[in-house]
This record gives sequence, C-alpha cells and structure tokens, in this order.
Amino acid sequence: MKKAINFKTLLIMLCTLAVPGVGHSASLLEVYQQALQSDPRIHEAEARRLAALEAEPQARGVLLPQIGFGGNWTKFDSSGTTTGEDSQGIFTSSSESRGETTRWQFTLRQTLFRWDQIVNLRRANKIVAKAEADREAAQQDLIIRVAQRYFDVLAAEDRLTSIHADRQSIARQLEQAKQRFDVGLIAITDVQESQAAYDQSVAAEIGAKRTLATSREFLREITGQHVSTLSAPDDDFPLRNPAPSDEASWVNLALSQNLVLISSRLDEKLARDEISFRRNGRYPSIDLVASMGESDTPGELRIAPAPAFSTADSDGQSDSISIQFNVPLFAGGYTSSRVREAVYLHRASREQLQRVTRETERQARDAYLGVLSEMSRVRALKQAVASSRTALEATEAGFDVGTRTIVDVLNSQFNLYASITGFYQSRYDYILNVLALKQAAGNLQIQDLENVDQWLKERPTPEQAIAEEEAAAAASE
Repeated sequence: MKKAINFKTLLIMLCTLAVPGVGHSASLLEVYQQALQSDPRIHEAEARRLAALEAEPQARGVLLPQIGFGGNWTKFDSSGTTTGEDSQGIFTSSSESRGETTRWQFTLRQTLFRWDQIVNLRRANKIVAKAEADREAAQQDLIIRVAQRYFDVLAAEDRLTSIHADRQSIARQLEQAKQRFDVGLIAITDVQESQAAYDQSVAAEIGAKRTLATSREFLREITGQHVSTLSAPDDDFPLRNPAPSDEASWVNLALSQNLVLISSRLDEKLARDEISFRRNGRYPSIDLVASMGESDTPGELRIAPAPAFSTADSDGQSDSISIQFNVPLFAGGYTSSRVREAVYLHRASREQLQRVTRETERQARDAYLGVLSEMSRVRALKQAVASSRTALEATEAGFDVGTRTIVDVLNSQFNLYASITGFYQSRYDYILNVLALKQAAGNLQIQDLENVDQWLKERPTPEQAIAEEEAAAAASE
C-alpha cells in the first residue's frame, strides 16, 4: 500500500482550509454587518428603544398647562301648557319657544400637585436608561449569535470535508483490498471490513451534508441572505490570555457593566416606583383651572293668548378661575389591592435581580475558564493531529508487512480525520469563549470582530474542494 495515496485527499481537501479559495469569502465582520441590516431581533430592539424614548416627553407634557377648546350648537323647539289658580279663578296658559344656541369655551388646566405625575417623571429616566441598555445588550447578543452561527457553518464544512476525505481513502483501500484478495494475500474478512467501513462513511457523508445545509439556513435566518463562502482562521491564529489575567477582575467587571444585569437593576427600581405610583389613589390632587366662554341664543317666544311669536335673544359671557381640590376617601379597596399587587411584583423583580446577578457571575467565570481551557485544548489537539498522522503511517507500514489488520488502518485513519476536525473546532470554541467573556463583562464591541477578522483567510467550500479533487483525479487518469 502506498502511503502517499492515504494523504492525497487530505492534502487536497483539508490543507486547502488555510489556502485562499476561488472568489470572495465573507468575513465575520461582513456577515455581522449583513445581520445588522436584516436581523428582526435587532430591529425590534431599536423600535422598542425609540418607543421608550417617548416616556420623557410624555411625563413632562402632563406637568405643563393643558389648553382645550370646546363648543356646541343646539337647535330647540319646545312648547308647554300651564294650569293654575289665582284670585280670578282657574286659568290656563300655553307657551312655545324655538331657536338655536351656540356656545364655545377655552379651558386652561395647570397641575399644582398630582403624585402620579411626579412619580411618572421620575420613572421616565429609568425607562429610557433601561431601553438603552436593552438595545446595547441586543447588539452584543447579535454579535454572539452571528459568531455562533458563522463558526457552526465552518465546523459543519470541516466535518463534511473530513468525512468525504475519509470516504475517498476508504474507497481506495477497498479497491486495494479486493486486489489483494484476488491474488490471495489477504482474507475475505479484510474485504468485508473495508466494505462495511465504506458504507458507513457514505451514510456519514449524507448526514454531514444535511447538517451543513441546516447550519447555513440558521445563518441565513440572521443575515436575510445566503452566504456561500466564509473565511476561516488560518494556521497562525494567535492564542492570547484574557486581560486582565485573573478571574476575580472579570467577575467584578461583569457585576458592574453587564448590560442584562443593568437592565434587571432598572427593572427593580421601576417596580419600586410602581408602588409609589399606585399609592396615588390615596393622595389629594390640586389643579388650577381657568376658563373663558361665550354663548349666543337667538330665538322666538310666544305665550298664549298672544297670536304671534316675539323675539327672545340672549347673549352671555363667562370667565372663571378656580383651584380644584380632590381627596379620594374610599374606592372599595381597589387602591389597597393595587398597592399590594405592586409590592408583590417588586418582590418578584428583586428575586429576578438576584437570579440574573448569579447568572452573570457564573457566565463570567465559565467564559474565563473556557478561554483558558480552549487554549490548552487547541495546543493539545494540534499535537494530537501530528501524533495521529504518525500513528497512521506506522499502522500502514505494519499492514504492509502483515502485523496490522485493515481494521487497524481504518481506525487510525478515522482518528486522524477526527483529530483534524477537533482541532479546527477547538479554535472556533476559543474565539466564541473570548467573545462570550467580553459579553459577560459588558464590553463586547464591533472592534472585537475586527480583531478576529485579521486572522481569517479565504478558503473554498467543501463543494469547491470536492470539485477540485474530482478534477485532479480525472486529470491524473
């Protein structure tokens, strides 16, 4: 068996991951910019932020003078009969009136004291601050989601490439096993083992293609468009320790800057303000009210026994200014129930804040340890690739001299491809842990994606690599 044959597919398909491919590969930053324009979640967060910004002008608006204008026009036609008794005896008289009335009025109302309006003004600043924190948190979440989906696609491509290369190598081994069996050098069991391994690799490749298609659809869900080719980390991708270099510093940063935690703290304060707001049902309200209006009633009046209608016009003007004072005394227990409800909701928000605080601390610690462990894992898997390659060469040599079986060769070959795929996956996990650590600390920014992009290189897709490999095989024939 020729050792070079076992590595031919590996060199063509796997080593091309660090070689520029044909056409333009989208970088992580470019994919993020596409998602920033298309992702519904970030647009939803922006719309909610803009809506929350209106809380301040609304809270200030009710404290300013309220001016209103009203009027009405009424047409009337009435008649009636009056029966009475005087010194001359019983009498009966009738009257009729008809006409129309036009009234208008300007009203000015200025709040002097309303507790609910005071509380709302105080709450408005917190609502705006919470909306800003939520939007920033949504942007950081988008960075994490894009990176996760991006590297999921790369991992799926790596797996498909590895499985295809493994299948090609098994196919060659199966062909050689049949040739050796024909000349009596090996038993039929070796051929059967190779055939079984080949059939399993075919099934695995079908599953890997399905996984890759699904990963690409998850990415398209965020970006709104299909991205066919992605850039991947090159062999010189650096592994850097977190700065600061101690876990406690990252935890402290997270507890002071984590945007989800900041939003939860504002939720707790808003819930506390809600208690004060609902107590307004027990407090007095004082308003200054001024009004100015006129009325005009041109009409006709006839009182029997007069034979005809006579003119009966009336005009009037009214100006007033008053201070209105209102004290709620009893509302059937409605106000007390709403206050108790707000107290319970505030208690729930405090528990939520405690939960988010613990989650934030756990995320910071986990991400910090994840960065360190992935750095070690990358180095270990890189060495595992070299060791697996050496082991495969030794197993193939043993098979040539009859000390190893075809099963040993297949297992060594599988271990090599698994080590390569695991090595690439560990680098993706390292990057994701770095981004997750910064998100936990609340300082994840677009510049972090730019830093990652510096070490990404173009590479062909598995479909392109397979096409190149098939073209090279056809040319060699």
